[in-house]
This record gives sequence, structure tokens and C-alpha cells, in this order.
Amino acid sequence: MICIKNRDYPASLELRKIYRVVPDGTAAAHKQIRVIDESGEDYLYPANYFVSIRLPQAVERAVLQAS
Repeated sequence: MICIKNRDYPASLELRKIYRVVPDGTAAAHKQIRVIDESGEDYLYPANYFVSIRLPQAVERAVLQAS
């Protein structure tokens, strides 16, 4: 997911940054998303602060290896 808003969370979320998502059905039911933020921990944020993106496989592998 890529962050498109960070109002109320400027220290935790960087605009235009790609974040790893932790699946959480309960959060999704409440229009929230669980992401690993700048602290390195997973937290809930409003789902409308993010947009899903699809990376080419080579880019996705490189991003995951860099984590």
C-alpha cells in the first residue's frame, strides 16, 4: 500500500511511501488497515489513507529483500 494521507499521523506515516500490510479482517470491517509504520510495529490506520498498488515481480522481490 502507498500512503496518500497522513493527517493526524505525520510522525508515523510518510506520504508517498510504500508500507507493508498485515492482513486483518476485523480492521477491514471497520474501514481500517494494519500497516507496519515508521516505528517498525504494526498499527491500525484509516484505510482511506492508503491506496493499493501492484508492483512488478522484480520490484516486489527487491523491496521485500530490502526489508
